Amino acid sequence: MDLQKQTEPRAAAAPAPAPVAELRASDADRDRIADILREALAEGRLTADEHAERVEGVLSAKTVGELEVFIQDLPAAHQGRTAPAYTPAPNRPAAGAIPPVADENVVAVFSAASRKGRWRAGRRLHAYAVFGSVEIDLSEAVFEYQQVVIKAVSVFGDVQVRVPENVSLRGTGGGVLGNFEVVTLDSAESEAPVVYVDGWAVMGNVEARPKRGKFVADILDRVQRKVDKRLRKHL
Repeated sequence: MDLQKQTEPRAAAAPAPAPVAELRASDADRDRIADILREALAEGRLTADEHAERVEGVLSAKTVGELEVFIQDLPAAHQGRTAPAYTPAPNRPAAGAIPPVADENVVAVFSAASRKGRWRAGRRLHAYAVFGSVEIDLSEAVFEYQQVVIKAVSVFGDVQVRVPENVSLRGTGGGVLGNFEVVTLDSAESEAPVVYVDGWAVMGNVEARPKRGKFVADILDRVQRKVDKRLRKHL
């Protein structure tokens, strides 16, 4: 059987990245909209009640598109349209950026294994679950590299990958009578880490998704410094 010929049509039919308006909003996105609303209030473009109502909506918005609705009638929303708010992460790592040999292997054969807590993530990690379960939790990890590849193979087993909300997440793989699911995630920060999950689930499960409420701390600190700097300009 020629497996290469069978997989070529699938590669050609890969789904396009989601439009920017449909991407999940980050804290940095909400801060940017809140700054615009604050300036509009100071300039008299919004009343105090209108400002309060829109800020409440910004805090509950889930996507970038929902945030933009609150500033559509303000001049600041139409400035700098030629430059995108951020550039989505590439679907594959840069050529030669990731070594073929794993920095670490996590293996569970008729057992359970995990990598979680405060740990340093290398450029490549391999996870194998054979009649067992593997948990890779990056929510508190220290990212020493911007691109991280996780190869996940599950045979009658389960591999769970969890990442912080403010990184980018990509996945390539499939299932043979199993489930392979990677929730695509885009960070608003161009310097944010990108986690690529590749692999197969054979009569098993491979799943990667963000862990709600968890963020890469150094990215948050950098964003907060930018917000504080903008606030000082208006004081």
